[in-house]
Amino acid sequence: MGYEVTTINLSEIETTETLTVKDLRLFQAALIKVELDLIEDKKEILVENIKLIILEMLARPDDIYQQKNSDYISNKVHYDYTYLSNLFTKATGITIEQYIISCKVNRVKELLLCNNLNLTEISYLLNYSSLAHLSAQFKKTTGLSPSLYKRNCCSVC
Repeated sequence: MGYEVTTINLSEIETTETLTVKDLRLFQAALIKVELDLIEDKKEILVENIKLIILEMLARPDDIYQQKNSDYISNKVHYDYTYLSNLFTKATGITIEQYIISCKVNRVKELLLCNNLNLTEISYLLNYSSLAHLSAQFKKTTGLSPSLYKRNCCSVC
């Protein structure tokens, strides 16, 4: 579109000049064609950044779990955790902790089906306090034990 881009990060693009309203709408239309969306509201952007931070936490647990989730998220976005928590809940309908649990359970599903890791190894990898904690959280979320989930999914493959 003729604008010089200075920064491209996951969920963020910075240009040297301000886009006109017309160009912004054209850019948004182009994003929609490739199934992406333009987020302009600062609070929506903050919520999306929290989600990205959580995914980062799950991808690199060794680097992150030296501190509490709330401290890590708050430090990354430079906002008070209470404010972030209230904003996130209002925007998504669930708490940050519920979102983290949902993401962790989805990660457990992936690891059960795509790796040769056993549940103890997965529990350690995702920083669960115990195998029992992982199993209880998984069953509460999915309705199935991890082993039954794996058995059902692998029988379909």
